[in-house]
Amino acid sequence: MRAPGTGNGERYRLLGAAGATAAVAGGWAVGTLPARDPWGLWVPHGTAVTAVGYALAYGGLTVLVVAWWLYGRTGAGVRDSLVTLVWWAAPFVVAPPLYSADVYSYIAQGAMVLEGHDVYEAGPSVLDPAGPGGDAAASVGGHWTDTPAPYGPFFLLLARGVAWATGGTIVPAVLAMRLIALAALALIAWALPHLAREHGRSPGAALWLGALNPLLLMHVAGGLHNDGLMIGLMLAGVVLALRGRWVSGSVLIGLAMMVKTPAAVALLFVAVLVGRAAGGGLVRRVAKGLAGPGAVAGAVVVLMTLLGGTGFGWVGTQAVAGRIHTALSVSSDLGLGLGHLLRLLAGTDPDPVKAAVQNAGLAAAVAVILLLARRSAAGRLEAAHGLGLGLVALVALSPMVQPWYLLWGTAVLAATAADSKVRDVLVVLSAALVYETQPSGSTPPYGFVLAGLTCVAGALLLRRQAAGQGKPLLPGQRRAADREAGLRTGV
Repeated sequence: MRAPGTGNGERYRLLGAAGATAAVAGGWAVGTLPARDPWGLWVPHGTAVTAVGYALAYGGLTVLVVAWWLYGRTGAGVRDSLVTLVWWAAPFVVAPPLYSADVYSYIAQGAMVLEGHDVYEAGPSVLDPAGPGGDAAASVGGHWTDTPAPYGPFFLLLARGVAWATGGTIVPAVLAMRLIALAALALIAWALPHLAREHGRSPGAALWLGALNPLLLMHVAGGLHNDGLMIGLMLAGVVLALRGRWVSGSVLIGLAMMVKTPAAVALLFVAVLVGRAAGGGLVRRVAKGLAGPGAVAGAVVVLMTLLGGTGFGWVGTQAVAGRIHTALSVSSDLGLGLGHLLRLLAGTDPDPVKAAVQNAGLAAAVAVILLLARRSAAGRLEAAHGLGLGLVALVALSPMVQPWYLLWGTAVLAATAADSKVRDVLVVLSAALVYETQPSGSTPPYGFVLAGLTCVAGALLLRRQAAGQGKPLLPGQRRAADREAGLRTGV
């Protein structure tokens, strides 16, 4: 007997696959194409092809967002959602980079490590244009050409392996980086149902919000951002820690930190779990919790740094991203506005004012994270849920915010949040932020207009849905929970 909603789920699966395929087809014309492609595959075309490419890219993206929303209402289980994830991710396998040029930085930095350059002192511009990684270096976004790498040694080891295996040739190097991104997506899809079950949440709904999320597909499967690898390792580490295997969990979180350092927030909440299990007073629990996971993750950090051969320069490059202004950063926008206002009134330099506001935002984020950790240590908040909230706070108050940074906390909260309002906000923001960046990687003003209109439309849909059912109901949240409790579908 077919479960309720299965037929609709299959239709929405096909609809989403069609949208993803159209978005990728458009990306072949208007994606983030390399400056030079010796194979002649990812090259610009004429005006007519470009116009068709934009129509396909934006039309396909919109179809995928709608299919995602509708698919969530079917209450699909884990197995069905995993099949849908494969269908929706498959078109991206052979796509050119979409929505970002960061993958070219990854390849160029891997080539730099391979050739013995210090990636924490110089940028990709030091590479020989005719040598390995030269085409990737030529394709790096303007801000990053002379910028040292802000990534950890573990990720640079992977990038070095890609540069070695492909000789830095642009198409195979990008496809090899995509294999890493898809492996990260698979790790996220494995961890989310397990994390949801640990918290009594619906595994299917967690997959829907955390893995089928269009923002994740576009920026991890399409844009190849290493945030996906960080998130996957972090989630897997938290799952292991919740099951009492905190040593293995701390190893994975240490590796996640050696991709991008924000994963260190997860180590704090794993320390909370270990401390609570140890018992005793609050101070003793904190000390025991920090000692064990901290020592394990610290050993991983040192080992990866030594194996990478890149030294500890990554410690000093963590602030380089903050030098680039992004309009999504509230603290940077406030600091810039206040700095210019003071320059008009008193003739002061606006840069120190902006930096002070950015630092104040980071200090506020740290304070929020520590407060959440304290509440978790006292048993008033689930540690993993506190981690999700803490990551959202870190992104909201960070001096540099990109659309895909929202995924840091969303992936955790997808499996831990019981409050429908929190999930509603994440759903609407996820749907809106996919429009903020062009397939070519630029951020046009109309992207913010489209994102704003999507926020309004999403809020109206949720309000209409709540009015029609008498209570707020996130697509798939309650029906997925009821269905899985009664039918036990899934893996």
